[in-house]
Amino acid sequence: MSKLFSFSGSDNFFPGGSIYPNPKESSLFFSLGHHVDVYFPHHKRSRISPPIVFSGERVEKKNPSIEILPDECLFEIFRRLPGGQERSSCACVSKRWLTLVSNIHRDEINDNSKGGVVSKVEDQDVEGDGFLSKVLEGKKATNVRLAAIAVGTASRGGLGKLSIRGSNSACGVTNVGLRAISRGCPSLRVLSLWDSSSVGDEGLCEIANGCHLLEKLDLCHCPTITDKSLLAVAKGCPNLKDLTIEGCANIGNEGLQALARCCPNLKAISIKDCPLIGDQGVVSMLSSASFTLTKIKLQALNITDVSLAVIGHYGKVVTDLSLISIPNVSEKGFWVMGNGHGLQKLKSFAVTSCRGVTDLGLEAVGKGCPNLKQLCLHKCAFLSDKGLVSFAKTASSLESLQLEECHRITQFGFFGSLLNCGAKLKAFSLVNCYGIKDLNLGLPSVLPCKSLLSLSIRNCPGFGDASLAALGKLCPQLQHVELSGLHGISDAGFLPLLETREADLVKVNLSGCVNLSDKAVCIMADLYGWTLEMLNLEGCKISDASLVAIAKNCQLLSDLDVSKCAITDSGIAALARSNQIKLQIFSMSGCSKVSDKSMPSLRKLGQTLLGLNLQQCKAISSSAVDLLIEQLWRCDILF
Repeated sequence: MSKLFSFSGSDNFFPGGSIYPNPKESSLFFSLGHHVDVYFPHHKRSRISPPIVFSGERVEKKNPSIEILPDECLFEIFRRLPGGQERSSCACVSKRWLTLVSNIHRDEINDNSKGGVVSKVEDQDVEGDGFLSKVLEGKKATNVRLAAIAVGTASRGGLGKLSIRGSNSACGVTNVGLRAISRGCPSLRVLSLWDSSSVGDEGLCEIANGCHLLEKLDLCHCPTITDKSLLAVAKGCPNLKDLTIEGCANIGNEGLQALARCCPNLKAISIKDCPLIGDQGVVSMLSSASFTLTKIKLQALNITDVSLAVIGHYGKVVTDLSLISIPNVSEKGFWVMGNGHGLQKLKSFAVTSCRGVTDLGLEAVGKGCPNLKQLCLHKCAFLSDKGLVSFAKTASSLESLQLEECHRITQFGFFGSLLNCGAKLKAFSLVNCYGIKDLNLGLPSVLPCKSLLSLSIRNCPGFGDASLAALGKLCPQLQHVELSGLHGISDAGFLPLLETREADLVKVNLSGCVNLSDKAVCIMADLYGWTLEMLNLEGCKISDASLVAIAKNCQLLSDLDVSKCAITDSGIAALARSNQIKLQIFSMSGCSKVSDKSMPSLRKLGQTLLGLNLQQCKAISSSAVDLLIEQLWRCDILF
């Protein structure tokens, strides 16, 4: 102590060596916590003096640079800055400063609240509760950008949503980048990691430890993430509501069980292509979250009938259920699920490539789900007409029915479901069902299905005029009609559909109906032109006569597609002369008879156009299109 008070300034304060007799005693001063305003570096540094330059007889002393300060000193300076705006400015100086600022945990910031200057910007909420969103894709996904985001969003309410899609192989996102986010963005609520092979358990554990408000987690093709990460998320993020896991080969049942125990607010789960996840993980999650889980999607998993039985029993509040490519589930699983009487609130059910969907299984689902409104069946090879009709009889609340690649469904199943459905069915879709054959069925005298407003039949080769004429009588209230890729449809079948309408057509898609002619289009424009808003005639056998009828009658038409049709410049001119039509989307791709002469007409139509498709119009020159693009600057033109 006497040495300290007699120090004159010229003597050495401590002539070398350690100030601690026992070297181990120095470590006691390194873990004092962030609340202590003293920082002890791990290694003793030599005294720093500004450089001296000898120039001739004169000695010049250069101005010292702040860059010569060690990281520990800069760290202490940055954490004492009065506000986030000031720290953001410092982070823009260099990568070194950015790294230091991004490593400051929010608890380590000395805001000087007792002494005075606090940044006003930090008190403001941006986009409601600090819900700023950032998306990094491909080469832009780097640790440096994440560090910049962590620093920059802190002064604007904080980051709420972060999506990382792909990663630069050379300097992509790693655990270091997620560490910066965890320290600077405690407000993070949504995190998506796609194709991030360099991010492992360490990075996601940092997020779990620093972002306790996390509500949605999306992990897609992250091979180095394991159950350890989900255990940390379960412990640190109790507010988790939405979980998506896809293509994560090292995540198994243990992670799901931890989430089931610790996340009582979980409302939606989507699990796809995770080979280590089986019945044990799915069952634990479904049974633990039986009163909160509303949306379930399971795809390409090694689960069995046991999981479906648990869904049928514990899915008390489930409203949306999707089962895709579940090979080990049998007819018994669907039967037990339907008879479990737990899916009373199920509204939407989608099944794809599941061999267990049979007539017996589907009928059980119809009986056990009284509030089911939407059913989508895709590639259900063992479902026949009998099962579809039985389901239609029991599903009294059904509003939408979609069948795709169900090849055992024939005309009898199609019309039988329409005849036996409840009074709430509004939409029916039939896609790529090759079992449909155009038979002249003698339909019984029954009440028509007046609730059906939308019908879509696509690429069903056997659907022809006889089926369409019968459909017109059975469904007189159709407003949206899609008959695409049906070569068996001609004017003979389409005209009866038009003549039996009790409601006005609004949207009509006839693309690929190569046997429909001007006659059908002209009659449709005359009868329903004043209500038509969208009309697709791609590939139909029409000419300028159809465009003349459309120009004359279709006042509300905003979307018109006449691609691959035999129209000419005269037809385009007829559209342009109409003072009533106000097209916004116009497609004439592949119309080889339209030339540069149509440019004045297109310019006039362009007063309202937002999109124009001129692809494969070989008679139109590129110079004419370039001029058109200049004049129609607000219109998106494809050529």
